Amino acid sequence: MDKKVAKLLNEQINKEMYSSYLYFQFANYYHEEGLDGFYNWYYVQAKEEMDHALLMMQYLQNNNVAVTLEAIAKPDKTLEALVDPLKEGQTHERYVTGLIHTIYEAAYEEKDFRTMKFLDWFVEEQGEEEKNASDMLARFELFG
Repeated sequence: MDKKVAKLLNEQINKEMYSSYLYFQFANYYHEEGLDGFYNWYYVQAKEEMDHALLMMQYLQNNNVAVTLEAIAKPDKTLEALVDPLKEGQTHERYVTGLIHTIYEAAYEEKDFRTMKFLDWFVEEQGEEEKNASDMLARFELFG
């Protein structure tokens, strides 16, 4: 595997773990506000992001690439209004989509078709994640 692609995948593992931490922050916020449905939704999202990191880790291992685990940054979002996690979540999903596209582009440039095929699932998943985030925000704004 190309070193640049491997580096980007290793970095993405950390970003996925950060996403998990961020969504746990959102879940905790909603729990403290007594909104159990929103708590549960973000709790499930947090676990899903962790699963994404594990998939990437396993992919690197299966391709004999050393996995480098770095410190996971503390979530830095200020949540003051009930809608804030939903807005931040939507923005974050768009950011992650950009990261996945960057890795895909690097794999494409190196003609790393195996990694491109692996990333196809993440590209599709990010489309779903962005839609879900937008739908949740739209519903909250409609009913909130």
